[in-house]
Amino acid sequence: MKELPTYTPDFEEYIRQGEPEKKERAQIWRTAIGLQQVDGLETSEYLREVARQHIEGDITLKDVKSLIDSYYKTEDARNTEDAEDKQEADKVSERIAELLSQKTFTFSPAQLVAIHRHLFQGIYKFAGKIRDYNITKKEWVLRWETVLGLFKT
Repeated sequence: MKELPTYTPDFEEYIRQGEPEKKERAQIWRTAIGLQQVDGLETSEYLREVARQHIEGDITLKDVKSLIDSYYKTEDARNTEDAEDKQEADKVSERIAELLSQKTFTFSPAQLVAIHRHLFQGIYKFAGKIRDYNITKKEWVLRWETVLGLFKT
């Protein structure tokens, strides 16, 4: 079984504090970063620090996006061993946080395609496109089984 990432930023101190706005932002970031971990990706320390600034209310989500985009233009960020994975995890986390901060959501195929486009635009060429081939993969979180495989008898 694949090892879980060693660092799970849960921002628990903000959630326990009880300040509603900080609590909500902390839960959003915990979800956004946690979704990356489920896919085997780990965000950078830089993103976690920027997320804390957003939780504190010092910067906006627009500022977060700008800071992350600028960070990945620096040589230091691009020259790390897992730079591409971290960049994907950071940018998608920021985009998930942006989506979760919106107060409206419609569960429809069109909305899901729009979300996929928003999350992965500029990262994957197939962002926002429904693929017509099998993209099933075994997930460590399912003990290296597929969702379909769990239901086979």
